[in-house]
Amino acid sequence: YRYVSPCTSPPPHLYLAFLLLLCSLFIIIVRTAPHHHYSMGFTKTIIREGNGEKPRSGQSVTVHCTGYGKNGDLTQKFWSTKDPGQQPFTFKVGKGQVIKGWDESVIDMRIGEFSRVHCTPDYAYGAGGFPSWGIQPNSELIFEIEVLKAT
Repeated sequence: YRYVSPCTSPPPHLYLAFLLLLCSLFIIIVRTAPHHHYSMGFTKTIIREGNGEKPRSGQSVTVHCTGYGKNGDLTQKFWSTKDPGQQPFTFKVGKGQVIKGWDESVIDMRIGEFSRVHCTPDYAYGAGGFPSWGIQPNSELIFEIEVLKAT
C-alpha cells in the first residue's frame, strides 16, 4: 500500500495531454467560427439599358450618381449629384481617379445606361473609409450610376 498525498502535482504526461486537449479545442473553435470575408469586386445590376457606346479608358466620363452606405447602412444615402447645389460628376475612366468599383463598372456601361453597382470594401474606400461622408472603414457601398456622356 502506498499513500499519495492530494497535494502532489500530477505526472508531467498529464500536463502534456491537457495542453494537447486545449490546443485541439482551440483549432476546432477557430475552424468552425463564422468568418467575415468578401469576394473582391462589384456586382452591377442594369436598371435601364443604354443606347450609346461604351467609354474607352482615358475618356472623360460624366455621370449622375447616388451613393449609399452611410454609417454601414446600405439604405442611407451619403452623397448624390442630384442633391441641391450638386452637379454631374466628371472623371477620366480607367485611370484610377475614382474608386476601383467605379473605374471597372463605368468602363463597361453604355452612354444612357443606369445601373446599381454594389462594391465590396476593397473596391470602395477600403480600410480608410471616408469619415467625412460617414463611410466607415471596410464598408460595402452601393452606387446608382447613370452615364450621361463620354468625350
